[in-house]
Amino acid sequence: MQWQSDTFSHIAFTAIGCVALLSALSACGGGSTPAAAAPQMPPAQAVSPTPAPTPDSPGPMVGRIKHVVIIIQENRTTDNLFNGFPGADTVMSAIKHDGTRVPLQQAALGDPIDPCHLQSCFVADYDDGKMDGWDDAREDGLTSYTYVRQSDIQPYWTLASRYTLADRMFQDNTGPSFPAHLYLIAGQAASIDGLPFNNAYDGPGAYWSCAAPPKTLVTTLLPSGEKGPSVSPCQNFETLADDLEAHGHTWRSYAPAIGVDGFQWSAFSAIKHIFEVASEWSKVVSPETTVLADAQNGNLPDVTWVTPSLFDSDHGVSASPANGGPSWVASVVNAIGTSPDWNSTAIFITWDDWGGFYDHVLPPKIDYMGLGFRVPLIAVSPYSKHGYVSHVTHDFGSILRFAEETFQVPSLGGRDATADDLRDMFDFTQAPQSFQTIQSRLHASDLLRQPRSSRPPDDD
Repeated sequence: MQWQSDTFSHIAFTAIGCVALLSALSACGGGSTPAAAAPQMPPAQAVSPTPAPTPDSPGPMVGRIKHVVIIIQENRTTDNLFNGFPGADTVMSAIKHDGTRVPLQQAALGDPIDPCHLQSCFVADYDDGKMDGWDDAREDGLTSYTYVRQSDIQPYWTLASRYTLADRMFQDNTGPSFPAHLYLIAGQAASIDGLPFNNAYDGPGAYWSCAAPPKTLVTTLLPSGEKGPSVSPCQNFETLADDLEAHGHTWRSYAPAIGVDGFQWSAFSAIKHIFEVASEWSKVVSPETTVLADAQNGNLPDVTWVTPSLFDSDHGVSASPANGGPSWVASVVNAIGTSPDWNSTAIFITWDDWGGFYDHVLPPKIDYMGLGFRVPLIAVSPYSKHGYVSHVTHDFGSILRFAEETFQVPSLGGRDATADDLRDMFDFTQAPQSFQTIQSRLHASDLLRQPRSSRPPDDD
């Protein structure tokens, strides 16, 4: 079934700066009223490099992989998070827009660094392919030119060393988190390129969802590169969850509840036919920490999305100096690794957008929405290649395509149709690797006790 976008028609674009747009989140409310359709994405243009074609016959993952888990963290590039990782393509300096070179500075994961990563800032950073604009026309100056010290994120390096890291993984859009998370569930974002905003409402509101107050809007991008009409954040297009369900497969999303910092990343809350239908919304489980017990007990569905609270997100403005992100991810992986499902699971850990941080690799251009800059991707599975770094071009659609081929469901026709299927990251002829616990500073019990909300919600 092909769902159509619910939008407002012919609403003038309202310019917004790189400012906080999300206030305290409200209780669940009604969705938007259907009107004119959002601008539709044109057929994909040629990709350079072109992804390797996927055979029509069932992939080798069929029958071996019965659970796909997608863990989504926030706002990091490969140069920022895995700088110096053996075998990965990273650099220690960058060229500024004036041609001078600046060294990347080491920073703590919890440092309050949050460079602009709106679509307009991508345009500045990208600078017509010169990749030298991170210091140009930006109020945050040189804060983009940093990399995270390994000791802060050792669980990530351990996972990448034992399993597979991709250093050519690109986000699908050229803007912030809201459209990025839509791509991660649907392979498209209905041309949305910005963050939901509401100029007529000052109270609390879950702006990024179908619970948003009336007159909440989000910007779109036209194929010409110009701004399109602003539309409702409450959309109604088909997602991988719909595709799975239509073919007898199960899914679940673990995400913070309304009112908790991190709910804004719960992408299914912006899909009308899921958010407003109780039987469907019941598959979006809160609190997100419920995944720990469900995974440990072997109670995961066929496909699972896991999004964090702000505290556990790796976002540059985190809710606590404790920075729970690496420990959070390690706890989820450990719960799966010690469960009955380990031998039949593929876990993908990725970051939703570049967060404004520097990255030196020029992204391939597929269409007017992307690709965006590099983000890390780790594939954790008993069938992952040992200590392998993938240099194949991947994007968010690659994860969707892997799931589609694993469960033999049709393509959504978005990014998944042009992406590769991540096969180079796996060896399905090898004996399944036994799981070794990932050591981390915080443990699951610590994370369950942490406060879920101690700062204003993140805006991007």
